[in-house]
Amino acid sequence: MKFLDEAKIYIRSGDGGAGAVSFHREKFIEFGGPDGGDGGRGGDVWIEAVDGLNTLIDYRYQQHFKAKTGVHGMGRNRTGANGASVTLKVPAGTQVFEEDNETLICDLVSVGQRFRLAVGGNGGFGNAHFKTSVNQAPRHANPGQEGQEKTIWLRLKLIADAGLVGLPNAGKSTFLATVTRARPKIANYPFTTLHPNLGVATIDGREFVLADIPGLIEGAHEGVGIGDRFLGHVERTRVLFHLVSALEENVAKAYRTVRHELEAYGHGIAEKPEIVALTQCDVVDAKARAAKVRSLKKACGRTPLELSAVTGEGMTGALRALRDVIVAEKERSGETPGPAPMPSSADDRDAKGDE
Repeated sequence: MKFLDEAKIYIRSGDGGAGAVSFHREKFIEFGGPDGGDGGRGGDVWIEAVDGLNTLIDYRYQQHFKAKTGVHGMGRNRTGANGASVTLKVPAGTQVFEEDNETLICDLVSVGQRFRLAVGGNGGFGNAHFKTSVNQAPRHANPGQEGQEKTIWLRLKLIADAGLVGLPNAGKSTFLATVTRARPKIANYPFTTLHPNLGVATIDGREFVLADIPGLIEGAHEGVGIGDRFLGHVERTRVLFHLVSALEENVAKAYRTVRHELEAYGHGIAEKPEIVALTQCDVVDAKARAAKVRSLKKACGRTPLELSAVTGEGMTGALRALRDVIVAEKERSGETPGPAPMPSSADDRDAKGDE
């Protein structure tokens, strides 16, 4: 399934049905009077967060959504039926913006949330509605009210418990593939990962969701590389897992580069709890490894974890460290710590940690 996290679409609610001009006609009834019914309401346009989706790719192929017009009123005081509504189904974590792409309309953060984006027009009154003691045979009726139309932006921000950040080739996708059943593309060149990946990790009977995003490079907030637009997918995480490769000549500089990009992006990402890890430790000798650990510790102010996906070193400890922070953050926010919701991609289900 292709990944798309932003889409521009046009929506229009249904017009109301017109009222009817009709008079009662029956044998032996000389003055039957008006009996034109009212028109039905136009359909609404709703948006709903559903399970089973983690991309907005459906809205690349269809951008126009229109609800049905209400049925016109009819004689014998028959009211027209309401027009059928339209429901846009999106993944949890989708935000809806006005056409300026800045004014937030709604934020659907959990499955089942619904929001009415456009209200259908009211049906027009039939001529029976206008009958009075003075005008007992009105010959006019109201047309239906027009529906609402607008252009909106859909923007997806994936919901995960932990976000993996770092420079390209820092080992983020390798870590995700090792501790979950997700299968991101892995190769030895920069920007192998071009879109976010989700995976479920399990440690000591507790599950949580990991989000892997494309690597950041210096100047990403100014559009260098593939920019920082994917940082939106770790805005909702509770903890950042910052990976620094042991193959970097200057690990401290690599750490500070990513931190600078996080701070330049804003939106509170830089203030999130952070766990730092030195990856690919199996490819350097013990002396170089110790030097890089000291350098990274000095830069980040804490002792980094040491990981190797090849040997499995430190994987279980990293998962437990992430779990502890996630549980603590949930307790602090008043939520009941429990298994995190599983991502909807079939490839990422039933993931297990490396124990």
